[in-house]
Amino acid sequence: MKKYYCVYIITNSTNNVLYTGVTGNLIARIYYHKHKTVSSFSSKYNLNKLVYYEVYEDVKQAIIREKQIKAGSRKTKLELICKLNPDWKDLYSSLL
Repeated sequence: MKKYYCVYIITNSTNNVLYTGVTGNLIARIYYHKHKTVSSFSSKYNLNKLVYYEVYEDVKQAIIREKQIKAGSRKTKLELICKLNPDWKDLYSSLL
């Protein structure tokens, strides 16, 4: 069975805080963000809306991409999101 890794961006209900992460299980990770199962940056700022993700077969490539996105400006992140998800819909339900 092939393993996939995802780089993702989540935000809050007003879309004013962005968090970029990487995971080997996107569905579970977003579930944790939504249900605040861990005290973290995302729980502190109510980040529970998945607005962007990319899929990789190689974990190293996913980590490199995560670092690229994190190092980019807010404007660059907004452009990435708007290209894939112009309405800023929560993409989590599309994964289920």
